[in-house]
Amino acid sequence: MTVTESDLVEAQRHTVRTLVVTQAMGGVGLSSAIAVSALLAKDISGSDELAGFVQTGQVLGAAVVSAVLAVYMVRHGRRPGLGLGYLVGALGAVACIVAGTTRSFPMMLTGAVMLGAVTAANNQSRYAATDLARPEHRGRALSTVVWATTIGSVLGPNLTGPGATVARWLHLPDITGSFVFSVVTLLATAAIMLVRLRPDPLLLARSAGPALGRGTENASDRDASGRDASAFPVDAERTFSVIRRTPLVLAAAIGMALTHAVMVSVMVMTPIHMDHGGASLQLIGLVISTHILGMYAFSPFVGLAVDRWGSPPVMGAGGLVLLVALVLAGASSPGASFGLGLGLFLLGLGWSLGTVASSTLLTASAPDRQRPQIQGFVDMTTLFTAAAGGAVAGVVVGTAGFGWLSAGAAVLAFGVVVTAVAAGRHRSEADEHLPGVATRQQ
Repeated sequence: MTVTESDLVEAQRHTVRTLVVTQAMGGVGLSSAIAVSALLAKDISGSDELAGFVQTGQVLGAAVVSAVLAVYMVRHGRRPGLGLGYLVGALGAVACIVAGTTRSFPMMLTGAVMLGAVTAANNQSRYAATDLARPEHRGRALSTVVWATTIGSVLGPNLTGPGATVARWLHLPDITGSFVFSVVTLLATAAIMLVRLRPDPLLLARSAGPALGRGTENASDRDASGRDASAFPVDAERTFSVIRRTPLVLAAAIGMALTHAVMVSVMVMTPIHMDHGGASLQLIGLVISTHILGMYAFSPFVGLAVDRWGSPPVMGAGGLVLLVALVLAGASSPGASFGLGLGLFLLGLGWSLGTVASSTLLTASAPDRQRPQIQGFVDMTTLFTAAAGGAVAGVVVGTAGFGWLSAGAAVLAFGVVVTAVAAGRHRSEADEHLPGVATRQQ
């Protein structure tokens, strides 16, 4: 059956609408867990350092699952892959409830790793929004789905108080109540994804390349047996080679990794920093909500800015905002303060600028046939970098303090600025490979 341009427009609208709903619900499930995961880990283990390693486990799980989902989606499409990610995350929330009840730190680590699947699914959802988008509209399509996380992610941390009430009803420890909300919302998210994401945007995009303004299939896209090679995952060595040999893809990967490492390392230890000053659980949740508001609420404007001025300038602006955020947060005293709240808000905003810009640059610059694998591989390396940051963050705060953590993160934020400048110098390469849209995309 011939796919018309109007069919693609309607399919893209339906895809974005579905992803907006699932991203919002997935945000509730993930953020309600993240808001208390470090506190639960500290309560179980009695150690700030081990509390940081729980977040590291979550990020490592997201990294591994990102690569697995990328391979799975290349074979089967976005819908089953994203649905699987949310289901695994729901099981992880169950494991965290069991950990809080049995006082088992290994079980807590297991649950955190499985919760990483939600991060992986949310990350891949932003790419799914671009599968059917016209090249000049990728930034706004991607950022619309990122924005949808605002709804759930701001609500999630504020469920810590109600969660304690629910936990008492269920005869569970108070702090595990947030994970009950995670289980329910993630199961519902998986169900909506599996039922509603039809037609599958990735599979439809493969058959509609010309109508989307992309190239048609050629002989190099087929293997020796004549099968469509795009239906099978490329090996890791080939994927890494494409990233290494394509300067804009490499710049996007580095910018994304550094941006995420800065955000994760500081965000995960903020509840511990506030707890040292005697801040209440509800106030900690409010500050994390403010941070998440900065991460997602303004992303549509970030996407429009990327489509208008290009990815490198927006990425550079993100690095500068991160630097300001780290100065404010690092200078704050333990507990709660206006400076810490503003710093965490700007930390989220800087992350939004850097992530939307880097993700759009990656999507625009990666070769069509390798794009899903490259997206998964870059997400994996980005999350591994963030996992390292989370692990180091716990040690730094436990030995030197929150201020020194912010100072170290500032070095990485400056690297985002440098990477953005380097990306801007490769505009001529983008013009060569992406004629007609490079000036808007890059």
